[in-house]
Amino acid sequence: MEAKRQYDVLDRTLATRRFIAGDDYTIADMAIWPWYGNLALGRAYGTANEFLDTASYKNVMRWAAEIDARPAVQRGRKVNRNRGTPDMRLPERHSAADFDRLPNA
Repeated sequence: MEAKRQYDVLDRTLATRRFIAGDDYTIADMAIWPWYGNLALGRAYGTANEFLDTASYKNVMRWAAEIDARPAVQRGRKVNRNRGTPDMRLPERHSAADFDRLPNA
């Protein structure tokens, strides 16, 4: 299965470096985290993470969790979102102050 092969390649790559392109967080991580990271964390395609057994890819899970914990990623996940809990929604954003009006901000 192609998705598992890709996770395996990603896991082996991340075994030797902190991020995709080395020790620094780069645009490469930003570009692929929304798909690989969110799926690995169980946030995409229903239970696809269980089907693909993403938890077995330890290096991918470390990378996904580390990027997920970044404040900019947390904020970015809320922008233009109109579903989920109120503290995870910011359907319209006009300024940085809009984040301050979210519950639990």
